Formats: sequence, structure tokens, C-alpha cells
Amino acid sequence: MTPRGSSGVFRSSATPSNVRAMDAIAGALPDDGGIELMPLANIYPAGDEFLLVFEATGRVVPEGGIPPDVGVVVNNVTTLAQVADAVEGRPVTDKMVTVQGEVASPGTFVAPIGTSIDELIEGAGGALMPAHAVIVGGPMMGHLMEAGGQPTTKTVAGVIVLPLDHPLVSSMSAREAQVLRIARAACCQCMACTELCPRALLGHELEPHRTMRAIQYAEFPEDHRHITSAYLCSECGMCELFACPLGIQPRRILADLKAELVRRGVPNPHLRTDLSPDDVREYRQIPAARLTRRLGLEKYDGDAPLREGRLQPSRVTLLMKQHVGEPAAPAVKTGQEVLRGDVVGEADERSVGARVHASISGVIESVSAEAVVIASVDADRATGEHGGSSR
Repeated sequence: MTPRGSSGVFRSSATPSNVRAMDAIAGALPDDGGIELMPLANIYPAGDEFLLVFEATGRVVPEGGIPPDVGVVVNNVTTLAQVADAVEGRPVTDKMVTVQGEVASPGTFVAPIGTSIDELIEGAGGALMPAHAVIVGGPMMGHLMEAGGQPTTKTVAGVIVLPLDHPLVSSMSAREAQVLRIARAACCQCMACTELCPRALLGHELEPHRTMRAIQYAEFPEDHRHITSAYLCSECGMCELFACPLGIQPRRILADLKAELVRRGVPNPHLRTDLSPDDVREYRQIPAARLTRRLGLEKYDGDAPLREGRLQPSRVTLLMKQHVGEPAAPAVKTGQEVLRGDVVGEADERSVGARVHASISGVIESVSAEAVVIASVDADRATGEHGGSSR
């Protein structure tokens, strides 16, 4: 099968910055053909690893599976850069974060992990309105920042500042009871959510419209296949933020069902391996520009250039749980001096987890099971820092 990405679709729909990036990478590739650059159409959700595998190889990852099940490994650019750093003994201390939306000067910042998101917004010139909402992450899969703010983590890559009355803010702030009530009362079984579901179009047994019908039952039917199909959902948000004409939120409901199934110890029964993509899949993919307009974000769809240098926050809050698996255990005490790159949270070798490293040099201001706070020190006291990654 010839990958779709080998067509000329990409250049006609790509943003200028994507084209510049592609040209730069193409010019840096070796001549031996060992690395191939494959452009993709500018659609959503292009970053889903199941979709990437299919676009690049024509293989479909099985239900409940992972890319290695079909002989493929997927890594993003940041992960590969951090692997290179790890080989050189440099821990992950920084994160690139893009700030967009209602800010004076949108931009992308190299920020020490644990920098407050409010400080990032100030670095982008500040919010243009005193009363605003902040989405942490992307508009489709992100979440509203809670009152009081939050720090960046290893997984935060974007921040969007929006007016309080923006439709995305209203959607994300809806309470669970309200989401369920609307789904039970309003779903007309039009099937639009299923017809545009990226995983369903790959052949997975995921039919959100049938799940919306299944939740009409008063009790939680753990063996109902349209309930357990929540395990197959990637939570991309296409069903609720683009497909549904009635404002129903299948993604929220499927995510809640998945969490409840895990809590009850219900295993995933959806394990089919012989899958065939829908014949109409190619014609049901949604261009990113069209999605941006539907979300009401077109006015914010501009460049956010990389700022020179590294932010220098006065303090950072390092969460002990910002990775897959078990939280790290604090490995420092209040009043202790640390250098950038020092271990402040230790992983349990008996379980899946990750260490947490100091992202700045300073003094431990507070320690709890949830977080370690470091207050920065003068530059002349930080000359011995361990040289954490600049990425």
C-alpha cells in the first residue's frame, strides 16, 4: 500500500511553518536513504500513533494493542531529543511550551519544569482581559486550569488563553451530571460521532452513538459491548467538538466509563486483530483549518515564535506525579540546597515510575507527597549546576 502521505496533499494544506520545518529536515537527511521524510495531510488527529502507523505503513494496530504489535515503534521528536540527552547524562529539566490565544505576544518558551502557567502567560505579554480562562494542552484534549493556577509538567506543551464566554470554555466546564443529562435527553442517534470517529474508521469496534444509547440504562452494564468499547477510545474529541450537532459530549462520557471500568477491574474484551479500515475513511478526515474554524479559534491561529533564552522563574513546583505509573517519592528536605539536575523525587524500583529532577538551582522551600517547591538562588550560587537539558 502506498502511504497517503506520499501524495501532494500536504503542501497544499500545510502551514508555512510546517513547510519550513519539512524543508529544513529534508536538507539535513543523509544521502544513503536510511531515513525517509514522509509528509502527511494537515488533518486532525494527525498525531494519534494508530493513525500515524496506518498512514506510514498501511498496517492497522489491533484493538487493545500498541504499535509494536504490527512491528512499528512510534516516538515523537521531544522523546528522541531527551533520549539523546539521557545518553549524555542530562536529565529532563526543561519543557518547550507554546502560549496562544488572548495574550499580547504569543510565543514558545523554554521553561524549567514546574514554572507556573501564570508566569508563562506573563512572559507572553499577559492576558488581554482581566477575566479569562486558561486551557492547558490543546483545544481538543486539554483541560481548564483550576483556580489558583498550576505548574508546568513534563507533559504540558501548550497553553491557550480564552474569554470566559468562549464555547470551548463552556464545554470543558460542564459538570459530569449535566453532560450525562444532555446525552440522555438529546441524542437522536444520527451516527455523526461514529461516522467521523478516527478509531472507528480504522475498523475498531467503537460506536459512540450506540454508547450514548447504552447509558440510558439505570444500572452500569459492565458486560455491554458498547460500554466496554470505551477502552478503544483515544479521547481525541472529534465526536463532541466537531461531529455532534447537539452539543453532546461522547468523549467525556467514554473517558468516564473507561475510568469506571478500570476501577471495577473489568478487563478489555475488545481484542480483534483482523481489522480493515472503512472504505470511506479517506473522505471523512477533517482538515485542521476547518476544525479550527469550527472551534472558534481562527483568530488565534498564528505564529508563536520561539523566544530566545530560558525563562528564569523565582520558584518552581515539581509535581511527584507527572508520568505514567506510580508517583515519585520526595528525596529532599525543606531547607536543603539543590542544583539543577539533582534528583528531588525518587522512583520506586518495584513499580513503573520516573525520577523527578530539580529544574533550577535553589533551596527546597517545601516538601509534600504531592510536590517539591524550589526557590531559586542567585546566579553566582548556581555555577556548579549539573547542566540539565536545554530542550
